[in-house]
Amino acid sequence: MMNAETRVGQVAIIGAGPAGLMAAERLSAQGVAVDIYEAMPSPGRKFLLAGRGGLNLTHTEAADAFVQRYGARTAELGAWLAQFDAAAVRQWAEGLGVETFAGSSGRVFPAGMKAAPLLRAWLARLAAQGARLHVRHRWLGWAGDGSLRFATPEGERTITAEAVILALGGASWPRMGTDGSWAGCLRERGIVLEPWQAANAGFLVDWSTHFTERHAGEPLKDIALAVAAATDTGAAEAALNWRRGECMVTRYGLEGGLIYAHGAALRQQLVEQGHAQLWLDLLPQRQAAWVAAEVARPRGARSWSSHLQSRLGLKGVKMALLRECLPADVFMNAQALAAAIKRLPVRLAGMRPVAEAISSAGGVSFSEVDGHGQLQRLPGVFCAGEMLDWEAPTGGYLLTACLASGVVAAQGVSRWLQR
Repeated sequence: MMNAETRVGQVAIIGAGPAGLMAAERLSAQGVAVDIYEAMPSPGRKFLLAGRGGLNLTHTEAADAFVQRYGARTAELGAWLAQFDAAAVRQWAEGLGVETFAGSSGRVFPAGMKAAPLLRAWLARLAAQGARLHVRHRWLGWAGDGSLRFATPEGERTITAEAVILALGGASWPRMGTDGSWAGCLRERGIVLEPWQAANAGFLVDWSTHFTERHAGEPLKDIALAVAAATDTGAAEAALNWRRGECMVTRYGLEGGLIYAHGAALRQQLVEQGHAQLWLDLLPQRQAAWVAAEVARPRGARSWSSHLQSRLGLKGVKMALLRECLPADVFMNAQALAAAIKRLPVRLAGMRPVAEAISSAGGVSFSEVDGHGQLQRLPGVFCAGEMLDWEAPTGGYLLTACLASGVVAAQGVSRWLQR
């Protein structure tokens, strides 16, 4: 038996992740009656999971460079960030009593490096503003009369609201509740969704057993990585987008922030070619001419491993990568070997599945929404967060955009209610 209920001025927010909670905060602060519905037994589960690594809130990167991190969606997300940017994220956290600091990489973290205190303070603020949280409410779509259907432990329940914000997340980390299962409900209403794809996920490399057994789990520190502009090793240096940082060798390939920064371009190559190509500079702090001169020095009876460690400091996993990725005859040519140290080709065979990814690409097409995330086919229904078709690398860019999208959706709902 279904029980229908209505609250005057009610706004239903479906999804208690960062986007949904931020929208709830903005609206409840205006005196709007807000009800938040969450499928899981508690809110913010993926937010808390991110906090295990220190909760990277945002980044101190300059605004023009910051917005470029959103790739093909720079224009759309730039509009969000104009309403709530990295500085606003820090002010918001500090307003909840959580001090922040910027690390040497520019990443911004809570002073305590934990997500739980911030989430507790956030939920307390929402409760004080009158927002109500309903857990174990899984959205099932719409009933024939337009009301919202939910599966609850007590049975199916329907809710009528004056406006709805869908903040349902993407398709990564399904055990945290973001499984993308809501997509069918929107497709039934004619909403165009882009296919789910892994973002911020590891890539597959066909390592040898010898290499995997000795080096899986080791970090590649102080390197630079570029996506190849062409498969020709003679591609112009200026055509490559080099970034410095680090990543991790895994049993299946490579993962980590430096890989994620190039993820969209590499994924596109996989789609188009069935494989992808990247380049590693194992000594980005050294000029190519210096490397060539050091490699060319006489090595006498020393092995290449001893010679390169002595002259260049190359050892361990970096030296093993040279052996793994280069044909044996390159080690007969000092000039070719030096060039490979500065531009080592690594061929990628695939990508880890979306369920293992930190985030996902795909979801509701931006062609379906207005500037506040309102579905043009469903007036009064707004979308926020990762359920929209955008992506960003790790480094605080994901969370900043999710929070900003909640702010923008709340602005749209406020205008909608004023009508």
